[in-house]
Amino acid sequence: MNLFARNINFAFIGLLIIGVPALIFASLFLGTTPIPVIDVAAGLFGIGSTSDIIIIQEIRLPRALAAFVAGACLGAAGGALQGLLRNPLADPGVLGVSSAAALGAVIVIYFNLAALSVWIVPVASISFALGATALLALVGAASMSPTRLILVGVGLSSFAGALTSLAMTMSPNPFALADLLNWLFGTVANRSFHDLALVMPFVLLGILLVAAQARNLTVLTLGEETAESLGVDLKRTRVLLITGASLLVGASVAVAGAIGFVGIIAPHLVRPLVGHDPAKVIAPAALLGGALLLGADTLIRVLPFDQEMRLGVVAALIGAPGFVWVAATTRRSLA
Repeated sequence: MNLFARNINFAFIGLLIIGVPALIFASLFLGTTPIPVIDVAAGLFGIGSTSDIIIIQEIRLPRALAAFVAGACLGAAGGALQGLLRNPLADPGVLGVSSAAALGAVIVIYFNLAALSVWIVPVASISFALGATALLALVGAASMSPTRLILVGVGLSSFAGALTSLAMTMSPNPFALADLLNWLFGTVANRSFHDLALVMPFVLLGILLVAAQARNLTVLTLGEETAESLGVDLKRTRVLLITGASLLVGASVAVAGAIGFVGIIAPHLVRPLVGHDPAKVIAPAALLGGALLLGADTLIRVLPFDQEMRLGVVAALIGAPGFVWVAATTRRSLA
């Protein structure tokens, strides 16, 4: 059923599909120590100098993939939440879901529970993200105005941030404090394929859950009563979408820490190019979100600073003005 008259901009989708691998490859030869393109290609196949192979395969490639996966998770989760809540300002970061997920990671690090199992941090992040998103659904986020939704999100984010600050203040040693800062400000430095392998099951499950309910997002634009008359199980749709978005946000936090604003900017940029169909926003928003975060991380590595900037800080510096633009240009009333 075609509910939207506008066509998908296939040129833009094609550009994303081609551009993402190109950006990943570009990130491999850019950095504090530039590597020639020929040597990068050789290092990917395990030939060439040992140092180049180590830099490419064990440092830069896992880092680039981690940045892309984290951004893609946030883009897809943002698109799903905006479609479910029918609110262009819905976003895992703005709504406090990312802060809650980061709090979960902070708690297990603070109490040294992360040493018990490699699964503790991602499970804790995803559990807290799920709880925060479920709380938003319980307070009726779908029927709130953008302003009220943001206020609820600010309250939830502030509460999670306060608990995180408390953990930092009472941190037993500087090493624990450094780990807490990593989760608070976001980074993909020193990530490995092992870290990616830990979160990929959650990423794939989250994508499957969101994709399975994508068509229902299109029908929901007609209103809940009409959607139900067309056979949409609203309760099941909400539960599956909330669970899927929470898995994606939790996985993103587990691999990159708390990253804000990607989940709102990527879907907003994509939406006009897919006919404003929420079902068609999710996949390109994931690609664009991954590209944005990967581009930000690549920028971090080439900036001439003594200390590397945190990825979450750069994402906020870029995304916060974008959020203001979205809020100022959205056609929905903010009253």
